[in-house]
Order: sequence, then C-alpha cells, then structure tokens
Amino acid sequence: MTATATPLRIGNFSGFYGDRSSALREMLTGGEVDVLTGDYLAELTMLILGRDRLKDPGAGYARTFARQLEDTLGLAHERGVRIVTNAGGLNPAGLADKVRELAERLGIPVRVAHVEGDDLTAAHPGTLAAHAYLGGFGIAECLRAGADVVITGRVTDAALVTGPAAAHFGWGPGDHDQLAGAVVAGHLLECGTQVTGGNYAFFQDGDVRRPGFPLAEIHADGSSVVTKHPGTGGFVDTGTVTAQLLYETGGARYAGPDVTARLDTVRLRQDGPDRVRIEGVRGEAPPPTLKVGLNRLGGFRNEVAFVLTGLDIEAKAELVRDQMDAALAKAAPDEVRWELARTDRADADTEETASALLRLVVRDADPEVVGRGLSGAAIELALASYPGFHVLAPPGKGSPYGVFDHVAVPHGAVDHVAVLHDGRRIEVAAPQQTLPLSEVPEPELPEPLHVGSTRRAPLGHVAGARSGDKGGDANVGVWARSADAWRWLAHELTVERFRELLPEARDLPVTRHVLPHLRALNFVVTGILGAGVAAQHRFDPQAKALGEWLRSRHLDIPEDLL
Repeated sequence: MTATATPLRIGNFSGFYGDRSSALREMLTGGEVDVLTGDYLAELTMLILGRDRLKDPGAGYARTFARQLEDTLGLAHERGVRIVTNAGGLNPAGLADKVRELAERLGIPVRVAHVEGDDLTAAHPGTLAAHAYLGGFGIAECLRAGADVVITGRVTDAALVTGPAAAHFGWGPGDHDQLAGAVVAGHLLECGTQVTGGNYAFFQDGDVRRPGFPLAEIHADGSSVVTKHPGTGGFVDTGTVTAQLLYETGGARYAGPDVTARLDTVRLRQDGPDRVRIEGVRGEAPPPTLKVGLNRLGGFRNEVAFVLTGLDIEAKAELVRDQMDAALAKAAPDEVRWELARTDRADADTEETASALLRLVVRDADPEVVGRGLSGAAIELALASYPGFHVLAPPGKGSPYGVFDHVAVPHGAVDHVAVLHDGRRIEVAAPQQTLPLSEVPEPELPEPLHVGSTRRAPLGHVAGARSGDKGGDANVGVWARSADAWRWLAHELTVERFRELLPEARDLPVTRHVLPHLRALNFVVTGILGAGVAAQHRFDPQAKALGEWLRSRHLDIPEDLL
C-alpha cells in the first residue's frame, strides 16, 4: 500500500473462533471493500490453541480460517481485497504456509506474509501460552511490501485495523490522533455483528435475526464511518456503536501498543441510515510496556447439576448437600461450591418451569479427586434421596480448566518482526515516545434532573448496557438514550447503588468511569470472574449477561423518563 488520502474501507468477517463461516464470502460479494479483517483470538482461545499445540507442535492456529479461504481466496484476489487476520494464533508461520499451499493448489498468485515475535511462552515456564499484545506496524510493513494476505499471532484486536490504515495513509508512530481514531474503529469492528445489532440491549429496534457484518470507512485524519453492506440484516445507529465502544473497556484511556486512545473524546453522530460517524478522537503516546497474556492449566473441575422439582425446593437442596458431605469429606477437593438456581415457578404448567437447579462444582489439582468417584457418589443417591431425583448429565471424569493472568514487559523485550511474502524479515521498532498511564480527572456531571413523581421499574427501560470480561475482571457499560435520562443516570447510578443492584459485586472493588460525550458510565468490577473465563468461576464466566442483569433490576425512576 502507498500513502493516500482516499478513504479506506475495512470490513470484518469474524469476531471470534467459531463465528459465521459464510461471512467472508458475504463481505466479498455484498459491496465495495478494500481490506477484510478476521478476529479469532480471545483469552480462552489462546488456551484452546495451547492445548492443540501440546498434541501437535504443527497446530496452534485457527483451522477454520483455512477452510473459509477454500472458495473465497480466488474471489478476494479477483476483487483486489486484502485479508488481515490474527487466525495464526500460536503458529502464524504455520498458517501462512498453509495458505501458500492452498493458493498453489488453486493456482492463485497470492502473496502471503506473517507477523511474529509475540510468543513469549519460553520465557514463562509453566504456561501453555504466553503472548505479548503487538500493535499494527508489523501488519503495515507486510502490506506496504505488497502482501495480499497477512497472518498474525496475538496482536491487539484493533491492530487488525490500525495496521492497514497506517499503511494506506502513511501514518507513523507519532501520528497519535490518527492512530487513536483507527483504534476506535478497530474496536468497533473487532466483534463483528455486535456493532450491527447483535447482542444489543434494544434489539427490538430492528431486524437482528441475521445481522450483516460491519465495515468502517476510515479517513486520513483518523475519523471514520461505521456501516454495513446494503441489504444486509441488523442495523447501525449511535446506540449499537455506543454499546460496542463500551464493551470490554475500562477508563477514559484505552491503552494499546501503538497509541492510547482517549475514549472521553469520542463523538458519535448519525450520518444517514445504518451509518454512524466517529470524530474527535484524541490520542496519546502508548504506555512504556506491553501487556503479556499468560494462560496455564489451573487444575481439574467437575460438576453435577441436580434437578429439584415442585414443592420443598430448599429442603430438597439441603438433603442432597447433607448426603454428599461424606463423599466430599473423603475426596477433600481444594474447592467445593454449591449454587441453587431458583428457576422454578409456583403452580407451573410444565415440569421444566416447575424445576430448580442445584449445582455442585468441585476443583482440584488432581483429576482423580474430582473424577468419577465423586460424581458417581452423586448418582448413587438416585433411589435414596429427594422425591423426583435426577441430574442433567451422567457421572463424568474431571476436565481441565485454565487460568488467565497478565504481566507487563518493556517494548524492547519483544522482537516484533514482519516476515514478508518474499522471505525478508523487517524488524518493527519500538515506539520512541511513551507515556505512563494515569487516571483522567473526573469530568463534571450534568445538571441533576428535577425529579417529580417516580415509579418502580427496571433500569433497562431508560438505559442500555453491555458487559464483558478482561481476565478476572468484568466491565459493565451503561448508557442513557436521552439527555434527560443521562442527567438522572449520572447522579443515580453511583458505585454504591451499583453494588446494591448487583449483590455479587458488594464485597469487590468497583470503579466508575464517566464518559459524558457518550452519556455513559463504565463500571469495572475487579475479581468477579476469579482467574478468568477458562476457570469457569461463575455461572456466566465471561460476564456477557451481567449488564442485562443490571438492566432488569428495579429502582425508582422519574415518571417523565418512562
């Protein structure tokens, strides 16, 4: 790519490992696009790929990507669309070779490059996978040298967009505002259809049965328009964009390896049907260190779900717990957790809706401790326990679970290398200018809303929310749909009220960040997910529905807002 002022149209065809397999073809045939990006990696995915690599040293990448290319590589070449993806996972060189073999077999003259240097597993003994989050300039080097397909390992999700944008517009490491604008666009695209109506609080505002995948028109100044191909499902408005902008973020400073984007400077406006313009994004020098994600096996877990039906649910649960005490004492697992989910209803018209679930979860470093001996003890109660005894699954052996952690290393500790399609290796320099992260001063709150009469109602009647995970922490972004609702929300939803509405957070550190331009509050709950998604610490291990739980909670809302 050569530097140009022409807008760059970057689309997304994958938001996770397992996303819609037809999306790559849909994006190639649905309308004009210059670059297509595929995001396959997440904390849990790196653990899965690490276990794959244990079985086969030649594995470690997202196999589904190669299958998607089987009938689309020729189409992409014909249309001049470049493809950038982190599907390389733990083995970007291996996947690059796989794509070259496919291109040769199909007779398509495709230039394939890859980015490496993120793998720090050897420096962290005891981990299955240890990877630094690289930025976009390695991708940019590959594209500037003429690559048609660029495969990376663990880069930041937004790097899949900042790399092509930097190559297209000729941005350098010091172009912080432009890079920050591209980071915001990349964050909006990274989860695919989440920005086009998928998983959206107000999903009934449009037809989201099959949302189209998104694309961003990026301009030389870093501003962008998020949209989708004409005629595809879903919708794009300032609400869907706000929801995705808040997803898995923290404070006003959104740090990355290339730039720190200031989320408190983002301004959104509707720019026509299914078009939202993003402007005003300011950037700062990146922090002096890179994040390194560490994935390791934490031990083994097992679970038994007892079904309790009809009357006396609490007494039935107490009986089972008493009956299991001896087996649990004998096995002595490191961790034992009981959870009673009262999904039952009184006088229910189906057996399922008359039933509650009592979950027993055990963990230990020894698979035998949580194996069939323990789950078998539960099944032995089948004819000797509460009336209506049954469980959701037969006894099974313990399964491994993972633990995610992260550390920071200096930029210079990582050899960020672009391996070009002709075999040349280009070292990507660390940023010369860095800036340690610090908290942004709390902005002024809007004038409080004059509240007259109120009515007890769910928070979700006046506010949207989206939640997600970052290691063992969760964030819940909440935004108001009107100026008046924002005036009320900013003063009403304090940390104390948040803890009151979500008792699981009552004894945990909760930080509130205020983003007035988005009419949003972002809450970060530290430690609610234990050791991360792979540890399966709670019922919703990625906090995907934490925001919807918050929206369902009732409080006194001004009548004028309802």
